[in-house]
Amino acid sequence: MSPTSLLKNRAALTHKIGYAVRNPARIAPYVKRTARDTWLRLKHPDHVDYYRAVMASDTGRNPEAAVGSRTHERWLALGEMQFDYLREHGLRPGHRMLDIGCGNLRAGWRFIAHLDRGNYYGIDISPDILISAKRTLTTYELQDKLPHLTLTHDLRLDFLPAAHFDVVHAHSVFSHSPIEVIDECLAHVGRIMAPGGFFDFTFDRTEGAEHQVLREDFYYRTETLLRLARRHGLEARFMEDWETRRHGQSKIRVNNPAASG
Repeated sequence: MSPTSLLKNRAALTHKIGYAVRNPARIAPYVKRTARDTWLRLKHPDHVDYYRAVMASDTGRNPEAAVGSRTHERWLALGEMQFDYLREHGLRPGHRMLDIGCGNLRAGWRFIAHLDRGNYYGIDISPDILISAKRTLTTYELQDKLPHLTLTHDLRLDFLPAAHFDVVHAHSVFSHSPIEVIDECLAHVGRIMAPGGFFDFTFDRTEGAEHQVLREDFYYRTETLLRLARRHGLEARFMEDWETRRHGQSKIRVNNPAASG
């Protein structure tokens, strides 16, 4: 990402006007999205309930677009990018993996194929996208791998066993989450991490003012999230090698020193 893009405040009126001038064809879709999101926020004050409604709306039109892929080719490429990165970082078939915000298994089907039977756990807040995930599972004929796909309302992770997961993964989850949701996850993820395990998450990075757009897209400074993780006794570091990937988000890795001790 360029230094200029990291300083943008997409919530600022000047940015919106400039973007509209440069991209007039996107004005109507933005106005339509704004109207929809305003109605959904009024109907669902709780952020998780609100974003579940957003996912229901988006999934009804196109499940692949709902997880951020405008074309099937991009859906495949982004899934492969996530899988290749974790495999290069040591993801082995015997590992137990928790995929937070698994969506319709854009990357998940590759993880399921790679991992031993029963070692993949995917959770999501959206029942609609999990139905699509089941279709992906059958498309790639991975039923015999017995993945776990579970609906959840929060990120307390209290239904999962302690010290169980070698790899925890959240791609494009915190980019749609207010700080309270991220804090909740970081407060509880250490409990479920196995000794030597790690938690990778992506986020929309800014080096300017932290901001959000339509309560769907949240931009955070790196240090804000590093500090938040450390407040919960976790070790956290910015993953520089992820920056070489053709992806608009950045990545942080979290370890639990207590689990390793």
